[in-house]
Amino acid sequence: MPIPDFVVELRRHVGHAELWMPAVTAVVRRGQEVLLVRRADSGEWAPVTGIVDPGEEPAACAAREVLEETGVHVRVDRLASTSVVRDVVHDNGDRAAYLDQCFACSWASGEERVGDDESTEVRWWPRDGLPPMKQELRDRVEAALSGEQAARFVR
Repeated sequence: MPIPDFVVELRRHVGHAELWMPAVTAVVRRGQEVLLVRRADSGEWAPVTGIVDPGEEPAACAAREVLEETGVHVRVDRLASTSVVRDVVHDNGDRAAYLDQCFACSWASGEERVGDDESTEVRWWPRDGLPPMKQELRDRVEAALSGEQAARFVR
């Protein structure tokens, strides 16, 4: 997975020490379908995820990540949930904890395609026929598709 330039620079100073990183998940809906990517690192299906660049608005990051990874333009509709992903150790030994902001998004235009090396496949799945996913990702998808107006968060 490509490491953002600002993280590479931080790693020069902190090595593999744990970093606290802002992140986004974009759950994209088109009618009764959900856009998912097959991750290149794990082979698992997931909504689009990414790291927020310094100074970037999280909703803008969600739209940017979807376009970069899938070729699809989206409208970011609302913040669906926030959560913390703890104790992540990447293959290279880098440690991180992520503050994830999950956004419910709607398809605006574009045909899905693999846009970069972060995924091997992109496709629309029926809402009621999603592939196996990690529970934390399933929870984000459910929050985004719930129709609730308030964001979900751990109290």
